[in-house]
Amino acid sequence: MTTITPRAVLFDCDGVLVDSLEAAATAWDAWAKRYAPGFDFRTQIEHGVRAADTVATLVAAGLRDEAVAALDEAEAASAALTAPIAGSVALTSRIPSGSWAVVTSATRELARRRLAAAGHPVPSALVSAEDVGHGKPDPEPYLAGAALLGVDIARCVVFEDAEAGVRSARAAGAGWVVGVGDHLGSAVVDARIDDLRSADWRDGSLHLRE
Repeated sequence: MTTITPRAVLFDCDGVLVDSLEAAATAWDAWAKRYAPGFDFRTQIEHGVRAADTVATLVAAGLRDEAVAALDEAEAASAALTAPIAGSVALTSRIPSGSWAVVTSATRELARRRLAAAGHPVPSALVSAEDVGHGKPDPEPYLAGAALLGVDIARCVVFEDAEAGVRSARAAGAGWVVGVGDHLGSAVVDARIDDLRSADWRDGSLHLRE
């Protein structure tokens, strides 16, 4: 058992709080038929980065705005397929309001839809793709999350499922980084768990069963 006593908790969304793989694959596969033939979401996507940043690598500059708008629409339409990550709703319900935030590479509207579909409350502290000039792996998203809560990032624990997100948290100076799931690659984390059933919040501390 590992015990951490942070001032605040910063959660990535997709892959940490919600399972959106099928929802995202449905949207990206339909989108790719028109804008990026041959692109396969399940084998080629880089998890944890903003969709617009990925689109920029796949679509000619003159079509990017149209392509991003089409993808946003497709992802919003498939958001209802989202499910909670095991243990996630129980964990967020135990952490006091104002002590946790969501820091996501998704757009704000998509994050809200996916959180709601998975049964999570949408926290007032939410950093989304359009809130930052530079997305993960840049440190800006996690620095913004800590700032929204009024907490030093060094006193925050971050939950991440992707290498880009771990790099973002590390570059920001997060005090602890907990890796969730099996998309972490070579990311260096302080603890690694399969899902949030292995995390509990009691008496102001986070308890992890690795």
